Amino acid sequence: MQVLKIENLKKYYGVNTNITKAVNGISFEMDEGEFVAMMGASGSGKTTLLNCIATIDVPTGGFITIGDKEITKIKEDELADFRKDNLGFIFQDFNLLDTMTIEENIALSLIINKADSMHIDERVEAMAAKLGISDILKKFPYEVSGGQKQRCACARALINNPKIILADEPTGALDSKSSRMLLETMEQMNRELKATILMVTHDSFSASFCERVLFLKDGKIFNEIVKGEKTRKEFFNEIIDMLTLLGGDADNVR
Repeated sequence: MQVLKIENLKKYYGVNTNITKAVNGISFEMDEGEFVAMMGASGSGKTTLLNCIATIDVPTGGFITIGDKEITKIKEDELADFRKDNLGFIFQDFNLLDTMTIEENIALSLIINKADSMHIDERVEAMAAKLGISDILKKFPYEVSGGQKQRCACARALINNPKIILADEPTGALDSKSSRMLLETMEQMNRELKATILMVTHDSFSASFCERVLFLKDGKIFNEIVKGEKTRKEFFNEIIDMLTLLGGDADNVR
């Protein structure tokens, strides 16, 4: 079942002869349960593309369909409800509220969505158990590690069963151990909970956890590779090779 369809999407900035084509005619699709990464150097258009899908930026042209909704046609005053009902977000800086416990941070998403109050605690506890954070539910964000904060962010993103989760550099603020734990958690979310995830990343190691990687350059899709039957190490090496082909030393686009 198709979850996301991008058709000839464009996002231009500027006027007259001073125009920046941040996204310049991108088309691709994602099916339910896919885990896809977008990679590219700074300025390649990946964050702008993610922001268009997240309904934060308004495209200049083209179409974005999530589920059965053509989101470029949704009225401004209806976008907040659309995001709430269909999108989950995992941010680099966690975006947790320090005055709330981990449990309350996860539950807040359900409360905003006006979920049945009789079942909120039950749903939070079930999700926390799946992501291995049951023991920190009563703690505050400042009392837990960066990796635990990101697991809380994952639980919050998943709790409303969104059609797609958008992850923007989710490992950017984590050390290598916490990064691996988060990526394994996201892989688990995808494999066991059938979460559909689109992740923007500079990091080849992070991308190697995905099933498919889209490489962007100058606002367009430069290439795409699929993991298939490859091991994660083989896929990682293929990603490195593609980044080198994409434009110089791979370290410049991590």
